[in-house]
Amino acid sequence: MTAIDVTGARTSEAADVITGARERIDALDDRIIGLIQERMAVSAVIQEARITSGGRRVNLSREMEVLTHYSEALGRPGTSLAMTLLELCRGRI
Repeated sequence: MTAIDVTGARTSEAADVITGARERIDALDDRIIGLIQERMAVSAVIQEARITSGGRRVNLSREMEVLTHYSEALGRPGTSLAMTLLELCRGRI
């Protein structure tokens, strides 16, 4: 199978651009996943401190701040992304 077949491009030049861009996206995705894993670990520290001190696992006003931040930066899809991040970091409530 050729690069043109794999990329769906109609020229070898376009296939080269697409292949390079996909490699960059794959590297970015790896970094994003690492950052999400780091965020999950930091969130666990916060939750443990809050619970140990007698507080609740989730701070809803803080979650609203996060939702607003992502929504303002990325629009409606940002809200969905933030909800997914919050779920990953604190679980379903």
